[in-house]
Amino acid sequence: MYFEYFGLNEAPFRITPHTDFFFAGANRGATLEALIYAILNDQGIVRVTGEVGSGKTMLCRMLAESLPEHVDTIYLANPLLSRDEIIYALADELQLKLAAERPGALLGALQAHLIERHAAGRHVVALIDEAHAMPPDTLEQIRLLSNLETSRDKLLQIVLFGQPELDEMLARADMRQLRDRITHSFRLEPLVRDDVAEYIDFRMRAAGYRGPTVFSPAAIRRLARASQGLTRRVNILADKSLLAAFAANSHQVTAEHVKAAVRDTDAPSPSRGSAASLALGGRGYRRAWAARSGRAVVADQPSGQRCDPRRRGPGHRRGTAADAGPGSGGPVAAGNRGRKAGSAGCTGRRPDRYPARPGTRACRCH
Repeated sequence: MYFEYFGLNEAPFRITPHTDFFFAGANRGATLEALIYAILNDQGIVRVTGEVGSGKTMLCRMLAESLPEHVDTIYLANPLLSRDEIIYALADELQLKLAAERPGALLGALQAHLIERHAAGRHVVALIDEAHAMPPDTLEQIRLLSNLETSRDKLLQIVLFGQPELDEMLARADMRQLRDRITHSFRLEPLVRDDVAEYIDFRMRAAGYRGPTVFSPAAIRRLARASQGLTRRVNILADKSLLAAFAANSHQVTAEHVKAAVRDTDAPSPSRGSAASLALGGRGYRRAWAARSGRAVVADQPSGQRCDPRRRGPGHRRGTAADAGPGSGGPVAAGNRGRKAGSAGCTGRRPDRYPARPGTRACRCH
């Protein structure tokens, strides 16, 4: 919608893990390099944790694309697997057909296949996303899989990606054997304000933008505070802020645009996420979007605002609910009778957009 307006080739703040938009700042690039080193040097089990929306899945996808050609990558996105199902899942990814045998035989068949791949010069790594949701029995199977090795090399490298709950689970006494096999632990911290500014600018330019900085310093401060430095939330708020700036015919995103985006995100409404609701700034204004779409422009007037007394003509009077007799239809009808009697009939509110309730005033002067 706003791509051409800002000179963009594609959406800069999509929430899907598009690796062309991987941000190497805020220690993300260094973590990626460390993960590659750990995998290529048989470092056993590696753990990566971070809050919801901190960029774990993006890092996982980027890791899979960055590994050398001789590394066979297995990506498991479903953590709710039993201890036997995870072996079948690994076998399926390796195109190995396993017969329905006892668990020990399944593990032995998988080990034999991994030895063949190792002899052919292949490395195998399993990237397990959402590992914090794994059942304890499945995590125990992960420990047993990490035992598959030759006299010199690991046959299967394992990287666990999860939320902080994974740390809590591994801290349990019954998980101490698995915990002792974890050789590297990385934590994705939320972005600080300067990182948020670099992140937004990087993604804008990765999407094709070539102009001056779009987000004002005040907008960055508000966005960093509202997002708490979590990249997924930064993406959501930045996208809505651009939409609000576009609807307001502004080429710079201001703190007010971010404020409207935050309110639209935190307070769902029937029009949540629409360009119109963001252009209104979340305060009940009815304006701008009609002008941008070629429709008649409606003047700014906050919800519930009284009519301007300077617009009242001769004979202008205020009607009330008391003016409406039985069967009159309420104060709106009373205002209409005032107009028929030769007055402007202003009763204080606009019934075409703000319908009057019994006992309230309604306006027909516009």
